[in-house]
Amino acid sequence: MIRGIHRSADRLEAASGHPSGHPSGHPADGQSRLNLLLAYGGWRDDTFADQLPALLAPQGIRCFRSRSAREAQDVILHQRVHIAVVDLSTPADESSAADESFGARILHLLRPLRPAPPVVVVHAPQVSNRDSSRMLAAALREGAFSVLQRPVPMESMLATLRRVVERHYRGAWPQGGF
Repeated sequence: MIRGIHRSADRLEAASGHPSGHPSGHPADGQSRLNLLLAYGGWRDDTFADQLPALLAPQGIRCFRSRSAREAQDVILHQRVHIAVVDLSTPADESSAADESFGARILHLLRPLRPAPPVVVVHAPQVSNRDSSRMLAAALREGAFSVLQRPVPMESMLATLRRVVERHYRGAWPQGGF
């Protein structure tokens, strides 16, 4: 499994095209090639939000983790976001009740950005097909690139991020604004 995860991280690197221009293939200290927002509700430990930063940092991908919509808003206001992974169950803030979900609010904050970052939406399994269809339609209306159901296997998350780079950024790292 771990070898598969590292292969996917390598494929994500390969999807980005040429290295950053540095002999090592990695950006200079303090720089990143891509900023990734990880808005996650913290419903479980040891998830993609916990594992992605260590896996992607060697490729020059800087992960900004937020456990609430308020933290995500701070990242959106102060950092350029190239890709966002948003769990719809993300609470408003650390003190919010577990049943209060503000992931959709994060989608609303990302949508007017120019350029708007591609968004991967993560959601809990739905009770019915009808609920699942409604949630999917709402996420797509908000401009979601992809919708994944929890728990998200790391291989699936890495493959989705690779597709984002290939399709949205045409296989090259985003330019400028880091």
